Amino acid sequence: MTNSIGELEDSECILVTGSNTTENHPVIAARIKRAARYGNKKLIVVEPRRIDLVKFATLWLRQKPGTDIPVFNGIMNVIIQENLYDAAYVAERTENFAAFKDTVAKYTPEYVEKISGVPAAQIIQAARLYAQSKPAAIVYCMGITQHTVGTDNVKTLANLAMLTGNVGVWGGGVNPLRGQNNVQGACDMGGLPNVFSGYQVVTDANNRKKMEEAWGVTGLPDTVGMTMTDMLPAVLKGEIKALYIVGENPVISDPDQNHAVKELKALDFLVVQDIFLTETAQLADVVLPGVSFAEKEGTFSNTERRVARVRQAVPPVAGAKQDWQIICEIASRMGYPMSYAQPEEIFEEIRKVTPSYAGITYKRLEAGGIQWPCPTEDHPGTVFLHKDKFARGLGLFAAIDHKDPAEMPDTEYPLYLTTGRLLFQYHTGTMSRKAVGLTEKAPECQVEISDLDAAAYGIAPGDVVRVKSRRGEITAKAQVSPKAVPGTVFVPFHYAEAAANRLTIGALDPISRIPEYKVCAVQIEKA
Repeated sequence: MTNSIGELEDSECILVTGSNTTENHPVIAARIKRAARYGNKKLIVVEPRRIDLVKFATLWLRQKPGTDIPVFNGIMNVIIQENLYDAAYVAERTENFAAFKDTVAKYTPEYVEKISGVPAAQIIQAARLYAQSKPAAIVYCMGITQHTVGTDNVKTLANLAMLTGNVGVWGGGVNPLRGQNNVQGACDMGGLPNVFSGYQVVTDANNRKKMEEAWGVTGLPDTVGMTMTDMLPAVLKGEIKALYIVGENPVISDPDQNHAVKELKALDFLVVQDIFLTETAQLADVVLPGVSFAEKEGTFSNTERRVARVRQAVPPVAGAKQDWQIICEIASRMGYPMSYAQPEEIFEEIRKVTPSYAGITYKRLEAGGIQWPCPTEDHPGTVFLHKDKFARGLGLFAAIDHKDPAEMPDTEYPLYLTTGRLLFQYHTGTMSRKAVGLTEKAPECQVEISDLDAAAYGIAPGDVVRVKSRRGEITAKAQVSPKAVPGTVFVPFHYAEAAANRLTIGALDPISRIPEYKVCAVQIEKA
């Protein structure tokens, strides 16, 4: 997030897109609802499904799946045509505006309506509402990123924020909601194939030299590695022989499940380190028992870049080791001695090599979380980014055109499929499906369809239906819901016995390599 969670209540307008916030991020959703209901703030929801936030919205734009770029280009077309953009901000703080302006020129409200299904009048209304509210915040989640154009979707939202001068100001910004509790921290620590900790690129010789000196090694590779979505296909090409998976369950979470399982089974050697025997761990040659969050000491970094202490609440179960201890012991046995007395010692190394964390200490964290960047110990942390200038200097407008999803509905597979989460289950269900109370609330997979589609296919609520794509099929009970979009099937991905990812396509965004979980083509019938 460029900004902070608390700032949302000071935004004059909040634009939420690609986020079923009440079910996926209920604490943040509470702030958004409070801002709309009690603070009289404007709320724009751009979302195909009739999610809970629609009840609180000033305006709801219901686009066809995979048409986010035309909708936002249309909004920006109106803002430019009606001279509602922040011309001074654009001139002083951005570049490439002319090329961007030329691209959005053709995205008139009428043209966008033909592509997206959103009425032209609503495009105009949204443009005026957002542009005339200062400050205005954008909140998005994986409904924006999990597309073959996910990177372009995010750049388009950045264009909108910059166009209206809403980056680098309190209550504004472009604010992704991260999908898991410490996924931001994992990225911060270099859990990406192209960076060291703090997003220091591996291709920079100075960064490599610094790390070599800190770790007492030479010859760190200068090449970018693979993302997870590239690793599994590489197995069948013979490029990867062994895989070490920590706290991840790709059998359920990766697209095109049948293919993912085939790839995992083709490995010469698979190690899984986790707290339960997940579907992926069941395929492993070696399972290493890690520990849960409640058994750990350390830090988490959340979606607003806030680094906070995590303190052990219960002792680890017998036989389990701290994850860092397991990794250190393996490294030492492989010839690189790695030894720390306690997690704070690891954090001190993080501070030493990571400029954005340099000023954060365990002692300072006793008083509460601190938001990076925090370069020195007397720095208070950074509430919002890009205050006076962008990290790259000038904000870069990106000229982006619409591209269709990798797979569109046709006569054989006439419906869109989209996937997501439920409030009462979490991710691949590794933990939540073992919780009795949560399982009582959401015990089984239900396929969400509209009343129009239910009537067309002769399906009643509770009927068992078969959903089939070109990659696989599942059976589950039908849920005829007012949330559903006509022509679209929604399947939550938590349930191994009816895994949504048996259906999804393995098409990837060319930059981020994220799969297109949100759009593919399916057929449905009564089972």
